[in-house]
Amino acid sequence: MTQPSRVFLYAELQLSAPFTEELWQEINQAMHTVPGMRSKTWLSGINNHSVGGFYEFDSVESARAYAQGMLADFAKTANTSLSVKLFDGDVVAEASKDMNSPFFIS
Repeated sequence: MTQPSRVFLYAELQLSAPFTEELWQEINQAMHTVPGMRSKTWLSGINNHSVGGFYEFDSVESARAYAQGMLADFAKTANTSLSVKLFDGDVVAEASKDMNSPFFIS
């Protein structure tokens, strides 16, 4: 089976933290060094301030390494639960282009 060249990772932490510059500024600096990470879109839950993200990686291996490393370590430090899901970005490319997804602009 061919591994996808584009992998999306969805993550959500079970904690409530208002989305402020103090929250993301230091974390963004650290994430700029994550191997294989192409982008991150921060997510903040409406009415509950849950914190999460939608990421793009260059491989399953890079996405898993991040989820099982830096992301899991942060959840452990914050003493919170973490939900993570990986998605194949290659198989959905044409359908996503048809929907004008910013991740599939030609």
